[in-house]
Amino acid sequence: MLGGQAPQDVGHELVGQMALEVDEEAVVAEVALGGARLELGDVDGTRRELLEDGQKVLLQGDVTVYEARGQYQLIVRALELRGTGALQIAFEKLKQQLQAEGLFAPERKRPLPKYPQRIGLVTSATGAAIRDVLHVIRRRHSGLEIVLVPCRVQGEGAAREIASAIRVLNDWNAVRGKQPADLDLILVTRGGGSLEDLWAFNEEIVARAIFNSALPVVSAVGHEIDFTISDFVADVRAATPSAAAEIITEGVFASCEFVGRASRRIRQRVIEQFEGKIYELKQTTGRLARVHPRRRFNDWLQQLDDFQAGMVRCARQGARQHRLVFGALVERLLRVRPAQLLKQRRELFEAERLRLHEHARHRLQERQHLVEKLETRLRLLGPEQVLARGYSITTDAATGKVLRDGNAVKSGQLLDTRLQKGRITSRVEKPRK
Repeated sequence: MLGGQAPQDVGHELVGQMALEVDEEAVVAEVALGGARLELGDVDGTRRELLEDGQKVLLQGDVTVYEARGQYQLIVRALELRGTGALQIAFEKLKQQLQAEGLFAPERKRPLPKYPQRIGLVTSATGAAIRDVLHVIRRRHSGLEIVLVPCRVQGEGAAREIASAIRVLNDWNAVRGKQPADLDLILVTRGGGSLEDLWAFNEEIVARAIFNSALPVVSAVGHEIDFTISDFVADVRAATPSAAAEIITEGVFASCEFVGRASRRIRQRVIEQFEGKIYELKQTTGRLARVHPRRRFNDWLQQLDDFQAGMVRCARQGARQHRLVFGALVERLLRVRPAQLLKQRRELFEAERLRLHEHARHRLQERQHLVEKLETRLRLLGPEQVLARGYSITTDAATGKVLRDGNAVKSGQLLDTRLQKGRITSRVEKPRK
């Protein structure tokens, strides 16, 4: 067995061959196989188009010698992908296989019952997903019954437990037959996580259990950005567990909302009819009041009030004009008095002096604030702050020169390291790059 990875920017590639680099754990093999070519077929079910530059692989094969060049060759018999990229490639491979078999076909997707009475729930009994689902169902359809089949949703054996839970619900529903309260659908769900955490829902055994389910299946795995094989096989895919609960209860919730709106509309319609009749009554009363003899008498009183108000307004306007003329004359008389003019100038000067003083004080405060900000920034950029964050400064103990490159030190050289508090003198035993 030999571990390695495809190198970046491979210069050239022969037909049926690919250049690989051996990882650091196989130092001897790296020297011996540095210029070798690794022949790849469709080994271990891994197609060549799934391999990419820089990808980690585990190889198994036979070592031969090419005598003409004196080079070793590795004939690969088995190739296994490693790392997170391997999971993604396995995901795509299984997705293509199941899609070719028709497990994702839209025509086989079944609609969900509009008014479900009882559903099967496949998830962890202690996870956040079941709490989210129950919270939404209590709020939107509190009468919905739930048959929970608890299972693990990640880790070794989780996929088998999920598939088994789906089959258990189908078998239980088949035994009950068409009773009034049989299962309407199955919800398979869990909360968010990494690709490894969600991998149980990417297993083929879970996909086929969902495909073979006689009941419609809703898949709600992870968050909105997470997609699993179970999402593609299920009849309905929901972005989150809460969204799945909303989809399942949408029919009942929408009907309740419609009934509530209808009640409000009927009440509003009655109120509108009542208000319309009141308006008609007020209009009729108003027409009767306009033709009554008392209305003409009231009109004459109104005209008399208008005449009186006009006379008062004219008198007030005349008095206002006389006051304006008198005020203008008084102002002209005051302007020719030097004492009054000097007093006005003195008041104006005092006001300007106060304004100038306030402006200078304000500008001084601004400058002080600017100096304080610059001082703070300068203090943050100082070496003391860098040392406070856990860094250190290493210098040559003899010359005091700051060291920035490990290649610049020699064995036995004395170094002086400055920390936030104190210094450390050390001696180089062996420099490393």
